[in-house]
Amino acid sequence: MLPAPGANVAGKHGAGAVVVLYGSNAGLSTSRRATITQNTAGVPGTAEADDGFGAATATADLNRDGYADLVVSAPYEDTARGKDAGTVTILWGSRNGLTSGTDLPATTPGAYYGLDVAALSTGPGAKTKVLVAGYEGTMRFTGPFSRRGTYGEAVENRDTASVGSVALGDFARTGSPDDVSLTVRLSGLSGGEVYIDPVIGGAQQTGNGLIAATGDVNGDGYADLVVGDPDEPDRAGVDGALGGRVLLWYGSAHGIARDAKPVQLTQNTPGVPGASEKEDRFGGALTVADLNRDGLADIVVGSPMEDTGRRNAGQVTVIPGRRAGALGGGAYAFTEDTAHLPGVGEGEDAFGTTVAVGDINKDGKPELFISAAEKNSSTGAVWVLPGGTNGPTTEGSRMITAPSVGFPQRDSTLLGGYGLLGVI
Repeated sequence: MLPAPGANVAGKHGAGAVVVLYGSNAGLSTSRRATITQNTAGVPGTAEADDGFGAATATADLNRDGYADLVVSAPYEDTARGKDAGTVTILWGSRNGLTSGTDLPATTPGAYYGLDVAALSTGPGAKTKVLVAGYEGTMRFTGPFSRRGTYGEAVENRDTASVGSVALGDFARTGSPDDVSLTVRLSGLSGGEVYIDPVIGGAQQTGNGLIAATGDVNGDGYADLVVGDPDEPDRAGVDGALGGRVLLWYGSAHGIARDAKPVQLTQNTPGVPGASEKEDRFGGALTVADLNRDGLADIVVGSPMEDTGRRNAGQVTVIPGRRAGALGGGAYAFTEDTAHLPGVGEGEDAFGTTVAVGDINKDGKPELFISAAEKNSSTGAVWVLPGGTNGPTTEGSRMITAPSVGFPQRDSTLLGGYGLLGVI
């Protein structure tokens, strides 16, 4: 799935689209694709200028029918709730692909509903959740979900306003995902505050950031919380790190305590490639997944403003999970100059704008997806790195450009998404 939130649709600038490339034993083919917009039959709404459909996406089998469903936001959509009120749509998977959609409604007025979305299914009923971020707080939807648009419960949380990033993870192994909310950047902090259930208890006392992901980094059966804090320190020695940082809170039988101190990872951490430099934006993109199938989730970090011989060319770093000991050992990095990676690296590409992981050919070796939103006059590009025995490899990798999936516009398609570039 390739978001293109800047795509023009029927002459509407920046209406946005999502391209689905269907996987197979042979991998991906750009000719075997479906392009979905708000003008697509069965999808609610109408494509309008600057809606940004595809600005945030998440996948999970919400109705537990064996097919992955896609949650897509259009946070700048004008609705009856107001200008830039935003919408969130579920596109329902089936044996014929994504063929219909229903909306997940906000319950109160407010702006930018759908700034971020998260979805996770750990079981039936309330064990399946969708979490939506917006300026008024979050909306949590729990199952059972149905293709008709019904769901079990919708709960609004306005105790934590101005939420810019959300995630879901079972930190105490209860069988039900916990909510994670990160506010937008706040004065006096590098990034925003980090909230874990219950948010009414207050933010994490140590640590802040702008983007979150979850996964079991140490293999103990509990999900861990990873937060990207790409900002420079607002208060030297108090928060933030030169060039950006990633913070890790380990889950446990008691979850994650508010006063728990996270592990900090930077490009100065022993074993991590590169060096912490001003405005690298290490932590500007983030995902957590087991890339080498060792039972430990690895941390994939984008540094879209990293200078790699060219200004703001970008870099992606993989920090392997470990059962014990300090993280950082065995870490490795990719840039546009890495051998066998197609294309030509250029300044201002922002390689590492977004990162994602998925097994598209079902060989048990997950692929790594890396985008560069600013490449080719911001039409964007996405690289697919095949899964290998020890993790993703550039051998046999490919680059997907906006024209190759049917977007002829000369600029601003933003294939692969814009990530945090608008705020960092």
